Amino acid sequence: MIKRYIATILLLPCCLLAMPYTLVIDAGHGGKDPGAIGNGAKEKNINLAVALAFGKLVEQNCKDVKVVYTRKTDVFVELHERANIANCAKADLFISIHTNATTAKVGPQGTETYTLGMHRAADNLAVAKRENSVITLENDYEKKYEGFDPNSSESYIIFEFMQDKNMESSVKLAGLIQKQFRNTAKRIDKGVHQAGLLVLRETSMPGVLVELGFINNRSEAAYLTSTAGVNALAKSIYNAFVAYKK
Repeated sequence: MIKRYIATILLLPCCLLAMPYTLVIDAGHGGKDPGAIGNGAKEKNINLAVALAFGKLVEQNCKDVKVVYTRKTDVFVELHERANIANCAKADLFISIHTNATTAKVGPQGTETYTLGMHRAADNLAVAKRENSVITLENDYEKKYEGFDPNSSESYIIFEFMQDKNMESSVKLAGLIQKQFRNTAKRIDKGVHQAGLLVLRETSMPGVLVELGFINNRSEAAYLTSTAGVNALAKSIYNAFVAYKK
């Protein structure tokens, strides 16, 4: 009896130290910020639908994972607050879900996944500017983001000098996501890219920003707003997450 009691006491510290794997799912935009708009659809709604479907799969099948959402309804959440939610949760991984668009009347097709880094290409810079422009809807954004101007190319020079200790893990996850988009959802693979994305800069764990498709492409918009499309995209991200975690 005494030995059993001692064994129980010895096991307690291990149990107390056991922490769940924490995944933060960020549905981009929301509330007063619709994100990209095209073909009768709004980005904020697509992002949320896929984020919730992805989170549900994790909650149902990964009992050792704690899922934290930056939003579960149509509300506006500031960029720095999204990162703050992840940092306060001491997250192991951050996945931000978005929908792409171009300035052209008819956009291309395909999925992309971004990690933090220098834009290095005009298209990547355009994505960073569009995704970062949401901060202009925030009060005192110049002060919050230390003078960062989302529309100024010069503001992105800082990313050239940043050393991201999470880069290798982030790039690995991004590659797995693109593979699943290609194989599971049968989408066109537009590759893994780097861009100066504020929401990734502010987080302290590996993270990626996913672009599900182009809302200004009629065929792609129809897919993104369909139940089948939402489920296939969510399943793709889920499969990639499971492979990454293993």
